[in-house]
Amino acid sequence: MRILHIISQAPDFTGSGKYIQQVLVQSAKTGHDNFLVAGVQGNFILPAGLIEDNHCIFIRFDGKDLDFPIPGMSDVMPYESRVFSHMGSRDLAAYHQVFETKIRQALERFRPDIIHTHHLWIVSAITRRLAPRIPMVTSCHGTCLRQHVLCPEISKRVTADLKQIDHVIALSQTQKQEIIKTIGTDPTRTHVVSGGYNDACFFHTPKTFDGVVELVYAGKLSAAKGVPWLLSSLAKIRHLPFRLHLAGNSSDREKARCLESAGALKEKVVYHGPLSHDDLGKLLRTAHVFVLPSFYEGLPLVLMEALACGCRLVATALPGVKELLGHDDNPMIRLLDLPPLETIDTPYKSDMPQLANRLASVLAQTIQDVQAHPDPDWDYACTKIFPYTWEKIFSKIDRVYQQAANRTGYIRPDGDDVSG
Repeated sequence: MRILHIISQAPDFTGSGKYIQQVLVQSAKTGHDNFLVAGVQGNFILPAGLIEDNHCIFIRFDGKDLDFPIPGMSDVMPYESRVFSHMGSRDLAAYHQVFETKIRQALERFRPDIIHTHHLWIVSAITRRLAPRIPMVTSCHGTCLRQHVLCPEISKRVTADLKQIDHVIALSQTQKQEIIKTIGTDPTRTHVVSGGYNDACFFHTPKTFDGVVELVYAGKLSAAKGVPWLLSSLAKIRHLPFRLHLAGNSSDREKARCLESAGALKEKVVYHGPLSHDDLGKLLRTAHVFVLPSFYEGLPLVLMEALACGCRLVATALPGVKELLGHDDNPMIRLLDLPPLETIDTPYKSDMPQLANRLASVLAQTIQDVQAHPDPDWDYACTKIFPYTWEKIFSKIDRVYQQAANRTGYIRPDGDDVSG
């Protein structure tokens, strides 16, 4: 099939960006012909071998197409970005117009059999309105549902078009219910297909242990991801033999706040900046514990990546995390329950001292586990990661493509009726 892939932000750096990269790679391996439309910053470079240059159309947020930074599906992005809830009507109109123009160009140039968009938000709504007769699949990555809460006026304008999407892919059962509640999608056409991990980058090799327990956090350096909470918790157990590796980036203010807190731990924290998948895999293969103290997640695939590298996991017991990892009683995985949050990704300030003590206690216990038994329970890890290779995940996405393409009454762009 000829598949047009559309994402409103860079096809890299974030969870949805890495997701679309793997969809493109696996789709090509399956024999599909792919075309990409994406929003990118001025210095964006297309990853080598991802897709041919002549099969891409970019919306450039560097003054060429739009003169403001990319509006991020998260309010804190790992590159310069705008916040949808702070955008005025003039910028929103320009954003809409440019994406509409570029998507029209892609439709006319590529003439797709099927469209796969990402995020149940503005650009997917534009695409559905421009191509109502072409089968369309949209992957929800969770952050778009947060925008529906933060930007209710935009939500009202796009929901009717989003409801017309043929098939929606949710990352978890919990997210599926959120989508049905928020958008009103048909439950029979809202599918649960998790993301996957790249087993060429993330794999296990024997670990060494010299007495220092290596901890890793990888992701946005932000409060919503729990990084300040993690650092304050580690300060409580700084007497223990650990070293924390921070990998990621964020807006200047959030990043500065996190790095200032990290500085108080001195040599116990190493900041790596943003890492490629290959470099992150190398770091995780040397690490003993991966920590994800986030207050909001869709389906954090980095947990599978870390587990595939033989890391023990410490994470918050968010719905997507619990669905991904299950409820086994195994010291390879420790999940922390969160109290009710003040907003979708912010705890009450009054709860933070107790949260810091609880996370410090779990981290101390995990560090002591590594000291007593440095080797991970690899057999257990394998049972968790086995279903999540991208090859297996894409086979499920491809089945959704087939369902969409076989819909009754679909007319191909060349005019051939293929209705059932």
